[in-house]
Amino acid sequence: QLETLEQEEQECLEIRPHPTEKSTHMVSHQHGITVTKTLQEGEAEPRCQNFSYSQAEVRGLLLEGTSLLLLRVLARRQTVPPGLVFPVIDTEGQLCTSSY
Repeated sequence: QLETLEQEEQECLEIRPHPTEKSTHMVSHQHGITVTKTLQEGEAEPRCQNFSYSQAEVRGLLLEGTSLLLLRVLARRQTVPPGLVFPVIDTEGQLCTSSY
């Protein structure tokens, strides 16, 4: 059984005159998962948002690394089971579902 304990994503856009940096930090803990999103635009103060999800909400959660591994397994088997749906966290840090 594989489990993601922590994940960090960073994106930098070098658009002048206001470069933008986005980061997402996800940490798993005994009560679920906490997501922190940070947005830094130019010289402005960074804006942070925090989201927390319970263990029940994130049961079966498919994060980026796990998704890549699953896609490789499905490609190897050359089949996708019907009704394959997982909870995922979107680019805004919100919980949603992904269907294959």
